[in-house]
Amino acid sequence: MPKHVRLISFLMVCSLWSMPKAANAQALIPHTLQLDATKLEKQGLSLAQEAAQLAQFQQVDLALPRARLASQLAPGNDKVWLLLGGLQLQSKEFDGAIASLKKAQSLNPKNGDILFALGSANFQQKNYQAAVVNYQDGLKLKPNDPEGLFDLGNAYYLLGKLPDAIAQYDKAVSQDKKFWPALNNIGLINYEQGNIPEAIKRWQSAVTLEKQAAEPLLALAVALYTKGDRQQGLTLGEAALRIDSRYANLNFLKENLWGDRLLSDTKKFLELPRIQAAIQQRENSSSAPTPRKQPTQ
Repeated sequence: MPKHVRLISFLMVCSLWSMPKAANAQALIPHTLQLDATKLEKQGLSLAQEAAQLAQFQQVDLALPRARLASQLAPGNDKVWLLLGGLQLQSKEFDGAIASLKKAQSLNPKNGDILFALGSANFQQKNYQAAVVNYQDGLKLKPNDPEGLFDLGNAYYLLGKLPDAIAQYDKAVSQDKKFWPALNNIGLINYEQGNIPEAIKRWQSAVTLEKQAAEPLLALAVALYTKGDRQQGLTLGEAALRIDSRYANLNFLKENLWGDRLLSDTKKFLELPRIQAAIQQRENSSSAPTPRKQPTQ
């Protein structure tokens, strides 16, 4: 899976649906202004809810303008600013995202998701040391968050602090036994360190937890083929590419933290005639036009 961490936490998005109604203004404010201010804030929260729903369906272009307007109508709500910052991150608007997230943090310093999102912003800009600080601060508020632990592990990984990375991945799994991405990444480190049996074990565990996870399945296929179990390796490789053909792209794999040793072995694996045929078949099926339905007689 891509390692650019969560940009919009599913739980955070859903929480917008249960945001409390805007509180009444202070009694000293004239009655007409009180009603106007309340109405505007309610409209802002409604727009934020729409944006959150659109974000769940990856319609970021539609969600972003709604979130911007929501932040103007409900400027005192940290969840609205967090939503806006997450959408800006997804659109690669890093400066705007950081400004929105810092605004959210000023409104609610105890919200760990804001710090995790700031870590995402720094991570995507390859400022991994700053990301580590953000993730660590977020984990002080949410110490058992498996995604936060995973994100911190990825930042350590890219800083070359592999024992620290493995420690965070292990903590993520201890908090969520089904958190297969952490197992997958431990396998990536094991493989680069030459511990192929342990890497295979980790990838097998990940595939057992999520049978539709193409990444550990392809990594497992490459490892098995390279160590001599060619038939099983080819079969698993074909299955992985049927699930997600993006993993046939070495640049995509590198973005997903695959190391030099595994990339080298994968390059050879992807060039095999049987795997090339699987890739071509997947591409043909993806580009084939959808058959038109015959009209009902």
